[in-house]
Amino acid sequence: MISHLRRDAIRFILINTVFVFCLLISLDRVCADESSVIIEAPATATRGEEITIKVTALHDGNNFFHYTDWLYIMVNDKEVARWDYTWRKRPEGKTFTKEITYTVTDSAEIKAEAHCNLHGSTGPKTLKVSVNNP
Repeated sequence: MISHLRRDAIRFILINTVFVFCLLISLDRVCADESSVIIEAPATATRGEEITIKVTALHDGNNFFHYTDWLYIMVNDKEVARWDYTWRKRPEGKTFTKEITYTVTDSAEIKAEAHCNLHGSTGPKTLKVSVNNP
């Protein structure tokens, strides 16, 4: 009799735990968004000049369960920087900024994208940097 009651109690707890977990996931999806980025860099630069590329990631979630799991920066289709995150090593906040320096050798197309582990991304953003003729 006691083992039967214990088994039913464990079953009840497991079923309710799964139910609450699924409810939290569905609420999180309703209340959250995809990761997105804003790129900042000069519109023009002189050949050989070192510029700063600043990428701000925006995401309405940053907890062990829901966070931006990666961010990258590409210049002319070559990845020049990448940050990967896990539930243990999450971004600094819902909105965070990363910056790199890049030496301009020719006109450049900068592409950046961030990705939410649950909702994905709004897609890559691009910014063009033109080379001045000295």
